Amino acid sequence: MRIKGGTTSNKRKKTTLKRAKGFRGSRSTLIRRASEATMRAGRNAYIGRKQKKREFRRLWIARINAAVRELGMSYSVFMHALKVANIDLDRKILAELAVNDKAEFAKIVELAKKAA
Repeated sequence: MRIKGGTTSNKRKKTTLKRAKGFRGSRSTLIRRASEATMRAGRNAYIGRKQKKREFRRLWIARINAAVRELGMSYSVFMHALKVANIDLDRKILAELAVNDKAEFAKIVELAKKAA
């Protein structure tokens, strides 16, 4: 007697439909449409995780640039001066300081100016 893959394929279909829950129209009810939709959704989610990192880096750079220009420096000169001064703060922390603690950020800029 041969074994048919009924339970396995049913389980696979069930998980596909669970993933497609909330999709519109046949994409949430028909197996093939749901499978296509979930594959696309997964691909877009993967791409989105990479884009998120890019977007945040752009945001941090914009915030640092705006704060540094108020203190009479450009972003690129500031980042070079930080490297020369051996100040190892990443852009995320610098942006946070630029927004929430302007006095501390100004001190860092002064240290960088002295080093440059």
